[in-house]
Amino acid sequence: MARFFYPAARPGDVVEDLFGFPVPDPYRWLEDADDARVRDWAAAQDRLFQAHRAGWHEKRSWASAVDQVSSFGVSEPPMVRGSVMFVAEQRREDEQRRLLVVDAGGNRRVLVDPVEIDPSGHTGLYAWWPSREGERVAVQMEVAEQPGSDIMVLDVRTGEAVDGPLPRARNTSLAWLPGGDAFYYVSRVPDEELAPGDMRLQRRVRLHRIGSPCRSDAVVFGGEDAPDHYYGLTVSADGRHLAITAMAGPASHNDVYAAELIDPEAPRFVKIVDGGTIRARVLPRFLADGDLLLVTDHQAPCGRICTARRHDTDPAAWRTLVAEDRQAPVDECLVLDDPALPRPLLLVARSRHGASTMTLHDLADGRPLADLPLPGAGVVSSLRTDIAHGRHAWFSYCDAATPPTIYRYDAVSGRTEPETGATTTGRTAEIRSHSVRYPARDGTEITLLLFTPAEERQGPRPTLLYGYGSFGMPMRPWFFPLAAAWVGAGGTYAVACVRGGGEEGQHWHDAGRGPHKHRAISDFNDAAAWLIDTGRTTRDQLAIYGQSAGGLLVTAAATQRPDLYAAVIAEGPLCDMARYEKFGLGCTWIDEFGTASRAEELQWLLAYSPYHNIKPGTPYPAFLLTGAVTDLQTGEAHVTKMCAALQNATGSDRPILMRREPDTAHAASPASKERALTADILAFAGKYTGLSPEKTTMPLQEAVAEQH
Repeated sequence: MARFFYPAARPGDVVEDLFGFPVPDPYRWLEDADDARVRDWAAAQDRLFQAHRAGWHEKRSWASAVDQVSSFGVSEPPMVRGSVMFVAEQRREDEQRRLLVVDAGGNRRVLVDPVEIDPSGHTGLYAWWPSREGERVAVQMEVAEQPGSDIMVLDVRTGEAVDGPLPRARNTSLAWLPGGDAFYYVSRVPDEELAPGDMRLQRRVRLHRIGSPCRSDAVVFGGEDAPDHYYGLTVSADGRHLAITAMAGPASHNDVYAAELIDPEAPRFVKIVDGGTIRARVLPRFLADGDLLLVTDHQAPCGRICTARRHDTDPAAWRTLVAEDRQAPVDECLVLDDPALPRPLLLVARSRHGASTMTLHDLADGRPLADLPLPGAGVVSSLRTDIAHGRHAWFSYCDAATPPTIYRYDAVSGRTEPETGATTTGRTAEIRSHSVRYPARDGTEITLLLFTPAEERQGPRPTLLYGYGSFGMPMRPWFFPLAAAWVGAGGTYAVACVRGGGEEGQHWHDAGRGPHKHRAISDFNDAAAWLIDTGRTTRDQLAIYGQSAGGLLVTAAATQRPDLYAAVIAEGPLCDMARYEKFGLGCTWIDEFGTASRAEELQWLLAYSPYHNIKPGTPYPAFLLTGAVTDLQTGEAHVTKMCAALQNATGSDRPILMRREPDTAHAASPASKERALTADILAFAGKYTGLSPEKTTMPLQEAVAEQH
């Protein structure tokens, strides 16, 4: 490989003996980011990338295309408490979202503006939880490259801080008690109470009373026996009961505990669901009478909705309210029980063949009452209602050509209308969206979402193929600025709904995780082969793109079938699957991938681990490996080790490049950095597939008119 002069990365001689099996790790030394050799090598990689990027002459055109199709305004439904509406808005000039309050008269006021806190744009509004009365709001800000996330409590009327900071609350759940004087939340144990170097989650559920020092917050749940658990918190409307979901990492099952809050600081919990026994996911919420509404995949891989007594510990006692539909997995549900309604209602959102449906049911017996019309064959998400008794349901709707738009359903009038307090503006290309089914090598039919220019044209197009295939996350026809810009330039954007995702329910997830993860990768390669064989694209016009676990998918696919692809883009990927548990949050993902600490599971991992399946002399496609220098989720070492291994192995004249972000994290970067990354990805993919935004530009249309 003489065409490129890559920064020198001498392979080491590290070979681990794992269960009698030699596992080479020649670039182990790159894991030490503080080592001067590693810093010098990374800086040289930065210069190499910048030199290549300078030759991407259409980069500015791609950046302009991304800017034109990016939407601004409110993209997720409001939280309504009493007469106050809380909405997060991002204007075109904003690096981060602002938190607004809208009163009953429609008057809008900025409550939190992150730029006033940090003009650099690196501090973002991560989460917010209004009290039930709407008089206080707990707000969590996050600095992208820092592991801590503090909670502050604000007076909604004045905007002044009345409590906090509550530290170590990253990825927390929070549930207010009635009255707004106390809430439950989740935070990590202080470092001084942990063993040196303990990087596990070590979370506890605590009760905080407004005005009390956080060090006095009582621990009500969690302990050393659950070092990697996530906790979800739900308090009943009357404040008398607390339910906690406990899940080891993003596992496919969870436990549920319930307690009566006779003493909020010392609730006595009953374990009403043993997830390890029933191997199912169960999400609880309290009904008005104190009983539970359960959304579960127990004995229903596509989900069903049940009711249960508060202390029922036997799933056989659950009463099915809305039965499973094998063709339409349950996404969300919402109770509407305003006294003005003739009967309490249950609103259920499902996904049928990738597009959302919403149906109304009688909460008493589950019988269907009506189908709610939607703006199109797109995606509904984030159902929300008034607190404490719902009359309205807010939801976000989008499709391939429509940015997220907020709608409000009024259960009394039966009307669905755009929410006047939430606006979205933007321009999009005219996109044709449809789905097809292609056969995997074992005969299983897989859904492939295709997004193409509206005008018909015969022959192959430059194509960008995306996938994820992990953690049961379903792929849907969402609005994605990167996709809109690519299609706007005349290309095809495709999404493979491979096994390991959640498109067909829990059984689809199970079919592509653990010992079956190889199926997700082969499904993805089969999608690429199908696109080529059917004449929709060619090998020289096909690029693939994945983020995080999707980065694992595309790098594994490319190391197995490098002949299929012209270019590969992996954003924050997992690549070294023998050591992924040692980086970031990897130790919490064993349920999804398996563990290298068990001989059989190590073999699963090594069979597809991209880093371990690189073969010297192979003509690899062009690679762009992107990642944050401080990646607290996957860890930077995956990117650096994979880059070095590919550069030393490839026999191709296509470059292997690494794009690093020095002051961002795994996600939620400042808006300008997100758009710059998107433009770089498009410029790279366009260069190696032959797609030019300057030669073919589709007309743009107004996406969603601003509502006043």
